[in-house]
Amino acid sequence: MLRIGQFTDTFLPVVDGVGRVALAYSETLCKMGHQVTVVAPMYDTGYRGGYPFELVDFSGMSLPGMKQYKTGEAPWDPHYRRRIKMIPLDIAHAHSPFTAGSEALRLAVTRKIPLVATFHSKYYDDFLKATKSETLARTGVKFVVDFYERCDEVWAVGQSTADVLHEYGYEGNIVVMPNGVTLRTARPDAVTEVERRWGLGRDPMILFVGQMNWKKNILRVLEACAELKAQKKRFQLVLAGQGPDMKEIEKKIYELNLSDRTHLAGHITDTDILDGLYSRASVFAFPSLYDNAPMVVREAAVMGTPSVMVRGSSAAEIIRDGENGYLCEDDPADLTRVLDGILSDPAGAAQVGENARNTIPMPWENILETAVERYTRLIALGREGKLSKKYLRVI
Repeated sequence: MLRIGQFTDTFLPVVDGVGRVALAYSETLCKMGHQVTVVAPMYDTGYRGGYPFELVDFSGMSLPGMKQYKTGEAPWDPHYRRRIKMIPLDIAHAHSPFTAGSEALRLAVTRKIPLVATFHSKYYDDFLKATKSETLARTGVKFVVDFYERCDEVWAVGQSTADVLHEYGYEGNIVVMPNGVTLRTARPDAVTEVERRWGLGRDPMILFVGQMNWKKNILRVLEACAELKAQKKRFQLVLAGQGPDMKEIEKKIYELNLSDRTHLAGHITDTDILDGLYSRASVFAFPSLYDNAPMVVREAAVMGTPSVMVRGSSAAEIIRDGENGYLCEDDPADLTRVLDGILSDPAGAAQVGENARNTIPMPWENILETAVERYTRLIALGREGKLSKKYLRVI
């Protein structure tokens, strides 16, 4: 049995991609017989029993303009310090280079245990949007690279994601550790409930699930759907999620005259309803240029729903055009063309969706078996004094 710390800046009840990966790691590792402690900012002060892992959270504050996210300094929380002091760890795994990652690094240094960190996101894009300054964005990237350089092993969720970190300036080796998914089937009554709740009738459905954030390239989906409506194509569009650009997205839906075809489902916490949405959809439209290895594409594939993604994007690394999904250019006209082809050939799209089900999803258990092998190797190297010397410094 290993004693593993999972450190993440996003966790329950926030259900973004990184938080969901950290949750899947934690739950699956527990099923495999390991002892897991999750360290994260405090998101919910209510009753949180029933987890198979220990959740040790620290007080935090909401980020400006992103109220669903929290940040804080774990060492400044005396209650957190007392709790974490009592919990032994063999290894720390950081899913973020920021607040939680800093705490993972601190504990790795003071306890002389290995530190693994997964690179999930294109942080330069986030920094640039937040600061509107290329200089500050580059400074933020230097902070990120400095963090990963102090880890004993760095993982990325795909090869294209690893390439991004190398482009940022990281020169070390990167292990590709892909994201998995939970294999399951949609309940028929959940599909019925989805159809009833959003009044879908018999129309084909185009689905997007993710943050309501322009960085997800949602505008392309809206523009393409506006053109499909102008061509008098039958369809319904469902956008599921929440985020900082929700009001602007609602405004754009109105401007494009899509209000009668578009349903804003909000943040879906019910897994059965989310499965019902994936299963009911004719196609999952996800033209994001920001995402690396999106969980939502894998979840759509589990339900036999094909995705359309932008050719050459990091997110589309797993897609073979016309075989287990569809590719388009980052252009509304080309996305319209692909969506029209899918809606016009439901039998062909269903076969591509079945191919997606057979080729894209990898069970979390398989992924975590490999992860545990790497954890075990690092722990052994650490006990032999063969790991690099980590250090703390003010950046």
